[in-house]
Amino acid sequence: MRELSELTEVDEPAWPLLEEELRAAKVPVEVLDPDPGQAAATLLQTQVTVRSYLGAFVFHTGGVLVDDGWLRLYGSPAVHNDRRLPGLARVNGYPDEPDADWRPAAGLVVAHDVLGGTFAIQGGTEEETGLPGRPGEMVYFAPDSLRWDAVGAGYGAWLSWLLAGGAEEFYEGLRWPGWRDEVPGLTGGEGLSLYPPLWSAEAHQDLAGTSRAVVPLDQLLGLGRETALQLDGTDPGFLGTP
Repeated sequence: MRELSELTEVDEPAWPLLEEELRAAKVPVEVLDPDPGQAAATLLQTQVTVRSYLGAFVFHTGGVLVDDGWLRLYGSPAVHNDRRLPGLARVNGYPDEPDADWRPAAGLVVAHDVLGGTFAIQGGTEEETGLPGRPGEMVYFAPDSLRWDAVGAGYGAWLSWLLAGGAEEFYEGLRWPGWRDEVPGLTGGEGLSLYPPLWSAEAHQDLAGTSRAVVPLDQLLGLGRETALQLDGTDPGFLGTP
């Protein structure tokens, strides 16, 4: 178990570069201010250093809302959190006190979108975790296919890609006209449930014609996991606790 000083007093910390990317983002971003004490506690729990983009993100932000809140990236608990965005440690079920022997079962959940899509960092080999991709690679549980897919990049490259506008291409076919009018009013604990559901042929044929309802995000994640089990017998596993 590394001490806080070992995690924060490093050569070449990532925050200056990350902060500049956040300021120059090609998409709307809202950076929530972290509580210093909670930020330090979260860093100790996760045991990542601020030399990494993940450690810098956790230590210096209370999370970030991307594209008017379409995507929620988890950091440490925020000081003033009107959007009710939880911290990374809570989302992943970390114990309250740092535990050197505790690890996420498969992958570290780092973000959710309003559709119930989940981004995680692959925590081992595919044989060990059941998730695709290489150790440390970003993976995504897609609510339209109900399966995990490897993104092809690590956390830092993925975050830079998002801030440069990558979400527009990534979510092509999953956004409907007027989505920007519906998303900003949601809290970090809410998502949108579509009917017919995203995984159905009807939704793929006419996404704009679906009806949408605001629901708790954990309910949306639970439904995605249950539906994956029912349709193909595959359990996608832990999707986070928003």
